Amino acid sequence: MKSADDIKLTSQDIRRHFAGTRLSKSPTDVAMPPGSSRWPEPMREQLSGHLKPAGVLVPVIERGNELTILLTQRAAELKHHAGQVSFPGGRMEDHDENVEATALRETHEEVGIAPHDVSVVGYLRAMPTITGYAVTPVVGLISGDTELVIDQSEVEYTFEVPLHFFLDAANDIRKMREFHGREVPMIEFSWEGERIWGATAYIILELRKILLNK
Repeated sequence: MKSADDIKLTSQDIRRHFAGTRLSKSPTDVAMPPGSSRWPEPMREQLSGHLKPAGVLVPVIERGNELTILLTQRAAELKHHAGQVSFPGGRMEDHDENVEATALRETHEEVGIAPHDVSVVGYLRAMPTITGYAVTPVVGLISGDTELVIDQSEVEYTFEVPLHFFLDAANDIRKMREFHGREVPMIEFSWEGERIWGATAYIILELRKILLNK
């Protein structure tokens, strides 16, 4: 039997797996993570309270026969998630048509990928963050020839991780984090010294479920 690390998905595979996904009518209609019923009550209240809509792009880069995931290292001066690894994106503005438009606008602003260079293939369910946002991940295919223009007021640098790395559960790192006096299990990843954790890691895990039909 093939391991997940041996699975080489193509861009057509990505399109096929996400063909049935739709953008929610409400950008704050979130899906709570599995096991959240056992989390501390203050934490659950924080995640289910009044949330502000936001969108991020999950950029799948087509590099020949390999697909990679583009990630950003956020600038240290930012108000939220400073210095953390994340997908390009941000909060929804009044002029955004929907959270897909938000994700594409923010991606253009942060790393210079124009909306017309992104082929949107589908969506993941919105997820709550402890910073008070309902984040909708938008999955998009991008040509490896696309040049990045980084806004260093928001992004320190970018890097790419082969998609097959995230598909292999052997690369999951299980951690315990303390919230409100109780330890909560989390999964994170490590790639060439980069720590990928929190909401970003959770989005990757949800992406994996769809791509591996789990």
